[in-house]
Amino acid sequence: MRTKTVTYFLAFLVGMLGLTSSQLFAQGSTAYPEKPITIIVPYPPGGFNDTLGRIVGKKLSDAWGVNVVIDNKPGAGTTIGTNFVARSSPDGYTILVAQFPFAANPYLYKSLPYDTLKAFSPVVLAGRSPMVLVVNSNSPIKTMSEFLALTKAKPGSVNYGSSGPGSSNHLAMVLFEMMAGVSLNQVPYKGSTPLLTDLAGGQVEVAFDAYPHVRPFLQSGKIRPVAIATEVRSPLMPDVPTVNESGVKGYEASSWHGFVVPAGTPKPVVEKLNKQINLILKQEDIRKLFNEQGVVPDGGTPAQFETFIGKQMDIWKKVVSTAGVTAE
Repeated sequence: MRTKTVTYFLAFLVGMLGLTSSQLFAQGSTAYPEKPITIIVPYPPGGFNDTLGRIVGKKLSDAWGVNVVIDNKPGAGTTIGTNFVARSSPDGYTILVAQFPFAANPYLYKSLPYDTLKAFSPVVLAGRSPMVLVVNSNSPIKTMSEFLALTKAKPGSVNYGSSGPGSSNHLAMVLFEMMAGVSLNQVPYKGSTPLLTDLAGGQVEVAFDAYPHVRPFLQSGKIRPVAIATEVRSPLMPDVPTVNESGVKGYEASSWHGFVVPAGTPKPVVEKLNKQINLILKQEDIRKLFNEQGVVPDGGTPAQFETFIGKQMDIWKKVVSTAGVTAE
């Protein structure tokens, strides 16, 4: 009899402890946020990733009444800032602005100090910047058909600029070479600005680059678009045909931007962040700012963003392994 009483009492305690911990968890997630939030931008100040962190941080601060600090941690192809977040407490108070290298770096570097698939929980895809195939304004190349004809007639002789091995515009061109069955010669630069400056000056013949980078050069008339790397025509450049419709079926490449948190962050916290950032992305001033920066606003659920990241990783794993690309 005594044994049964002890057993019932222990079961009662376990039940009460479970209920109490559940209640505490629910109360904690409901109260979030209770202290300042830090958004890590793995780039120097300036550029859209920094802008994204700051405008979303300001909106979160306004909505929730807590300080949101922007901490720029550039270096090592974004791995310094990314690793900082991977090692942070999974409580929703440290957020990473994730972008293209987040999905490509696992294959560009021999080893990373974190496991991309295991160290993070996706929050939301904020926006995408399509890649654009551009040429010098005086180039005889005006269409994708002309570009393909030239590259096939002279394999390896057409020079294209990139921001260096493993950069988004480099991998976009490698993917294009693979899908179009052509071969070009890479001329690496230290960033998009010197690359596009030389393209405008005629030192290189062609380049793929993100729309925000090429936009000022397009507006100045120094370079000209040939095709855009979206699945369908983009509202950013509605008169420019896609690579897909111009002869390379299924081709798509973009620079993207989103938010992730350390793995293990409570689901209600992730969902609260997701909901609020989605609301921010729908605000007219934010959509206008995105458009001015050449970025198409996105949004969606954490699960959708997780699927997107997985697909991106599959694409760039194949590209990097097939072409033997390395960032080291």
